[in-house]
Amino acid sequence: MILRALVLLLSAIVAGHAMADEASVKRGVETRLEGIKVESVTRTPYGIYEIVVGENIFYTDEKVTFFLRGDLLDARSQRNLTEERQQKLSAIKFEDLPLDIAIKQVRGNGKRVVAIFSDPFCPYCKNLDRALMREDDITIYTFLYPILRAESPDKARTIWCAPDRAKAYYDFMLNGREPAPSASCSAPVEKWIALGQKIGVRATPTSFVPNGQRVMGARPEELVRLLAESGK
Repeated sequence: MILRALVLLLSAIVAGHAMADEASVKRGVETRLEGIKVESVTRTPYGIYEIVVGENIFYTDEKVTFFLRGDLLDARSQRNLTEERQQKLSAIKFEDLPLDIAIKQVRGNGKRVVAIFSDPFCPYCKNLDRALMREDDITIYTFLYPILRAESPDKARTIWCAPDRAKAYYDFMLNGREPAPSASCSAPVEKWIALGQKIGVRATPTSFVPNGQRVMGARPEELVRLLAESGK
């Protein structure tokens, strides 16, 4: 009993010391960067501290004698730890996405679900769409996000107003086939733009998996891995 009490006491002391360290580092950063509000400070396994300010991550030591900007890589696994943290910090509530203004395509049982923000003229979006065509048992919600060219909104509107939106989208993205002319309709262009801005989509493609984690760029291997993990 005495030994167990000592262990608990030591654990509490260590935890309190770690919290004090992070708190002091936070104060030190805010003192040196006057006017900056630090959202979080986390001690990394590498002995330096991760500082989160808005959407930015940088690093410092316990005495705040330096600031380091850039990606932190694990030398053994080659994992980009900074990027992984940014993805987690920028996660959204997937269930809050208005899927009724997305183009839906279901293949197989549709068990794996992903939402992708795509501009019709985005070459990387086309690469991602082409790679995901090899995947079965998947549901893809494509939010048209016409931000790259002046003609992007009109192209997005034409695709949305097609009799078969999914066919029109993939025909254009994968085969360069122009959507067939159709009667004009009310495409939610403003809603697409507002949604992307609200959740911080700044480039296409940007994808989201059901746990809310985002993947920026055409990275199908990573996206498929995250979809597999989210389905467990």
